[in-house]
Formats: sequence, structure tokens, C-alpha cells
Amino acid sequence: MKGGSGGGGGVAPAKRRWRGLAIAVLFLVILSMLVPLGFLLGPHSGFHSAGHMPLQRPSPSDVLKGFVNEAKNETGSINATPKTQQKKGIPIPPQVVMQPFTSKNISRINGKAKMKSDVDESEGFCDLKYGSYCIWREENREEMHDSMVKKLKDQLFVARAYFPSIVKIPAQSKLSGELKQNIQEVECVLSESTTDADLPPEIQKKSRRMEAVIARAKSVSLDCNNIDKKLRQIFDLTEDEANFHMKQSAFLYQLAVQTMPKSLHCLSMRLTVEYFRDHLFDKELSEKYSDPTLQHYVIFSNNVIASSVVINSTVVHAIDTVNQVFHVLTDWQNYYAMKHWFLRNTFRDAVVQVLNIEDPDSYGKATLSHLTLPVEFRVSFPSNDSAPAINNRTQYVSIFSHSHYLLPEIFKNLEKVVVLDDDVVVQQDLSALWSLNMGGKVTGAIEICSVKMDQLRSYLGDHSFQKHSCSWMSGLNVIDLARWRDLDISETYWKLVKEQVSMKEGSALLATLLTFQDQIYALDRVWVLSGLGHDYGLDIEGIKKAAVLHYNGNKKPWLDLGIPKYKEYWKKFLNHEDQYLSECNVNR
Repeated sequence: MKGGSGGGGGVAPAKRRWRGLAIAVLFLVILSMLVPLGFLLGPHSGFHSAGHMPLQRPSPSDVLKGFVNEAKNETGSINATPKTQQKKGIPIPPQVVMQPFTSKNISRINGKAKMKSDVDESEGFCDLKYGSYCIWREENREEMHDSMVKKLKDQLFVARAYFPSIVKIPAQSKLSGELKQNIQEVECVLSESTTDADLPPEIQKKSRRMEAVIARAKSVSLDCNNIDKKLRQIFDLTEDEANFHMKQSAFLYQLAVQTMPKSLHCLSMRLTVEYFRDHLFDKELSEKYSDPTLQHYVIFSNNVIASSVVINSTVVHAIDTVNQVFHVLTDWQNYYAMKHWFLRNTFRDAVVQVLNIEDPDSYGKATLSHLTLPVEFRVSFPSNDSAPAINNRTQYVSIFSHSHYLLPEIFKNLEKVVVLDDDVVVQQDLSALWSLNMGGKVTGAIEICSVKMDQLRSYLGDHSFQKHSCSWMSGLNVIDLARWRDLDISETYWKLVKEQVSMKEGSALLATLLTFQDQIYALDRVWVLSGLGHDYGLDIEGIKKAAVLHYNGNKKPWLDLGIPKYKEYWKKFLNHEDQYLSECNVNR
């Protein structure tokens, strides 16, 4: 008896303990269900896209960071060395916006520029975020195709947003059935059609039925939170998709600007192969190359066609070509193609010398590890204090590269040269440049007084710039090499570059501006009309009257992205009968 009573006394407390544990577990289960429900129905129910995981897309935004600054004539072949394709530019200083790829706007307060973030693209600030791509996009905008397919997709999104709420209402069973049927029909049509041409003939009726059903669904009293969440999910999906395609388009645009077209790459390869097949043309006229009494033109280029157009247009408009000597400075990759092209093509009585600036055996210290072309900076700033950012004025300021500072060493016997960029077209005789009296100045250049030095001061630092002095352009430059040597311009430049090495991208710009301060002879503006590589609004009469057309900007005339109405002034100096141009499809 004692043992039985003792066993029964131990069971009762155990049952009470297990009953308590069961109640506690049940309480925890109920609590775990109520907490998420309270979160969803509470103050957090206004969150966007609740329960939605956005699509993970490979965004090219990181790649786009490499294209914040645009450099001129960096259009080398795809397999060119990174040094050759190195880009130059400067960041955003006050009063100056240097091609930003950020969602920021410039606001003006008391005449000073300040940054204003979170700018909506819909307000017209695409140019500030994506650069010149947006200008090109607006000029080349096409009508929307397949509008019916897009309309059906929109209707399908809205119908899917309403259907989950409609189907829960017993009184709307008929409407939910119609909505479901229309959704299935549109889904079936879109699964078989991607363009308007693929749509069945009765699609207009289906679209009207879907529209009518959606209108009825909107008239039903529903829980707005559910509809709001669904529509926000759809909106986020669409916004992510649009941003992805915008960034992708901007990246592809920059890629097209900076890579050499397939046709020009084909031409360079063909000419290189032909050069090694046939050496009969290889002859030199060294006595003319170093004669200081002749008119010497220098062109830095890695583009066969571009340099050929510069020479051809100069020769065509020259009164006397016997005294003309052209020196094309290029790199190893394009040296033999250039040699073969200019040996098999004649330009009246002018002679052409092709030099490899990367060959240390020929020029010793006057060589670089790689050819550097004239550098271009995109400068954008408000036209006045109250102007919106969309109306910013844009200039492409091109300056000398490292290669220019080797000119006195390469041409030791010459005292004066005219330097032409390979993105210019000559329309008049240039012989008058050789009789200019530059008053002891080192170089003659076109000044750009719309870009003042003090506007760049905040970025370039507090240097001894004259407050209202104008910036200047490469493109057409008359250089007094004798004066250059006397003032030791090259040594001054290299010293400044080393001092400003911490600035990286802006060091070349600052060093050049400081080196040539007070050494620029301002050429008459009638000599050069610039902007044909970015400005769609140039006056046609002004283009016809200009002595030299400068395609500064990233829409070079040899690119598909070039401005069509300006291309004709460049294309007319191509030899359309040339066999290689036809075979490589360069004439199109």
C-alpha cells in the first residue's frame, strides 16, 4: 500500500507540469501568428513592395563609373592597350559640371554653385545623370513600335493586381470569372506574340473586353492596401527594368564612342598586310622633311581615314602644294597601315611623312611608351543664375597631350609648324598662317571665352591664373618651335605634371594651362568653327564660311553616332573609288 500510494502521488504533479508546458507552447504559437499579422496591418503596412523580392539583374552601373569623363580621339581598336585608351577629365567643381553620372543637380545661391541631390529624371535632368548620351537619344528618338503589345502588358498587370482581391468576394464570382478568363486569353496571346504584327486579328476586341472588365473591377469596393501593394510591386519591377535598360543603353553608347568601328579596323589590318607584301612603294623624301623653308603640318593620329581626310582637305583648298609637307605621328599598331596608305595615295604635289612616336631607335629620348592624342574635357555650366540645369551650356575643351611636348625634339631643324587635330576638315587655304606675326607668343590658338579660367579655379586650385582670361583649344595651332625652345616649354610642362601628379586626371589640363599662360596668340575666330561633334544647332551658313571645321565632341564623323547633317562635309574628302574602302565598307 505504501508503495502504491507513493507512485500515485508522483503522477499527479507530473501531469500538472506537462499541462503547463502545453499551455505555454500553445500561447507561443498563437503569439508567433499574431506578431506578423500585427506587423502587416500596423503602421508598417505602407512599405513598398511588401513580400516582394526584386529581380536581380546584372547592372552595368559599376562599369559606367569608368565613363564619367570623356576623352577625345580615344577611339582606338578594341584590342588597344589600356594606356592608349586612358581617359582624362575633371570632377565637378562649383560653377562647372564635368559630365557627372550622378543624380545631382546644380542650384545657384548668391552666385555660387551648390549641389542638390535626389533630382527626378522626369524633370529633364537626364543629361546631368548620363551625359551626352541623353542628347544623342533625344536627337535619334524613334516612334514607339508594337504599342498594342505594350498596352496588353499594361492591362495584364492591372488585371493581375485586382484579381486576388476580387476572387475573395463571393458576390463578385461572375466578375472574377470574367477577369480570370481575360487574363488567360491575354497571357496566351502574349506567349505567342512579341510584336504587333504577330497579334491575331481580333486582338482589338480582346483589348476592349479586358479594358471593360478592369473598369468594373475598379468600381468594386476593395481593400486598397492589397491593391496598393500589388501595384507597387509592379511599379518597382517596371522602374528597375527601365533603369537597367537606361544604364545599359548609356554604357553601349559610350562603348560605341570609344571603340574603333569594324570597318576602320578592317582597313587598318588590310593595309598592314599589304605593306609587308609590297615594298616597291617604300621611298623617302628626307630632304623635304627637314627643310625649314617649307610649310610643315603635324597630325597626331591613330586613324588612317581621319588623317587622310585632314591632308586631302588641306591640299584640295591650297593655292600651292609644292611647299606643303605633312608629318603624321602615329603608334606601332597603325604605323605600317599609315605608311602603306600614304605611299599608295598622292595628294597633288604635297609629301607625307609617317613617323612612329613609339620607336626609341629613331627618336631616342623624344619618344613615349605610347601615343597620346589631344585630350578633350566636357565642361557644362548654367548659362545664367536662374537657368534650369537642362539648359546648361556644354563645351568640349581639347588641349595638348604629352605627345605635343616632343615636337621640338622630333623636328629639330624646323622653326615653325602648324598642328592639326585629326578631327578637323579644312575648307580654305591655310597659307596665311605662315605669315602671322604672333608677337613673341609660342602658339596661336582659338580662344574660348565662354569658359573662363576662374570658372575652373575651384578645381584647378588657387594658381596664378588671370581672373578673366579665356581658355583655348587645340585643333588648329600655329607653333613657333624656336620660341618654344628658348622658353623651354617642354621642361616647364613636365615639371608641372610631376608637381600635380596627385590630381591624376586633371594634372595634364592644369599643367598645360599653366605652361602656356601668357604664351597664347589668339587666332581670329573666322579660322575655326568648333562643335560639330556635339552641337546639333550650328548655323549651316557659318559652317560653309569657316576655314576649318572642328568635330570636337564624342560624335566623330567616322562613327555611326556622328551627327548626320555634319558628316557630309567630312565624307566628301574620302576617295570613294578606293578598293580597300569598298571592301571594308567604309564608304557607307
